[in-house]
Amino acid sequence: MSEQLDELIQIARDAGAAILTVYEQDDFGIETKSDNSPLTKADLAAHNIIIAGLAKLAPEIPVLSEESDEISYAERQKWNRYFLVDPLDGTKEFINRNGEFTVNIALIEDGIATTGIVYVPVKDVTYAGDMNRDIAFVERDGIRTNISSRKLKDRLDQNKALTIVASRRHGGEALQRCLEVLEKSFATIETANMGSSLKLCLIAEGAADLYPRLALTSEWDTAAAQAVVEAAGGKVVDIDLVPLRYNTKDSLLNPFFYVIGDKSFEWDEILNQVTP
Repeated sequence: MSEQLDELIQIARDAGAAILTVYEQDDFGIETKSDNSPLTKADLAAHNIIIAGLAKLAPEIPVLSEESDEISYAERQKWNRYFLVDPLDGTKEFINRNGEFTVNIALIEDGIATTGIVYVPVKDVTYAGDMNRDIAFVERDGIRTNISSRKLKDRLDQNKALTIVASRRHGGEALQRCLEVLEKSFATIETANMGSSLKLCLIAEGAADLYPRLALTSEWDTAAAQAVVEAAGGKVVDIDLVPLRYNTKDSLLNPFFYVIGDKSFEWDEILNQVTP
């Protein structure tokens, strides 16, 4: 897949164009799924484009999309390689028209997200990561710029703030308890709230230091952006600080997790004090 990164980006862009077509309409065709999450015409349009594009690009690789999650673990556990897709991450942000929604395509190999594309339709911005080639970049206005997560120690030495990015809609008491622990360890903390997988991308491009996600997510919510983060030098770990992995169980829910920009920083002692 490494040599086909551009093709994956184009598939994500095509899905993004379909999303924007619906975004400009008055009627999003909103339905409610069995888990009470919203579904729109844009989700389905993006899903169909991505499924068709991946079938043409790599017909031998199976696909798991948020909109095809009925595939059983009995079948999935046989997959060594597969695409994990969220056609429209941040459907609530889409409905509220705040622009903070993304198209996410990841390649999973032996449980590891090795390649990821996160496309931001409203801004026409693409984040991409390829762990096999150790490259991560953001593309804006047709210009690709390499990105890397930043070193927290350097910032602390310069008396700069620890920057926490948090979900616009989730977190609650668990996040507050985490912030209380962090406030004991860092002199200054800044927070930024954002929707969808953009939060992980902020870590990847060195705009934030830590994203504590102490609320439920699904595997398609994180895989593409995790590949970007880790290709950029960061890491995504569960609350025991074990790397987040995919397709290891029947449930498609992730454990609570942290996205860490500076993996050389000694986070263990601090984060082990957090009670989710």
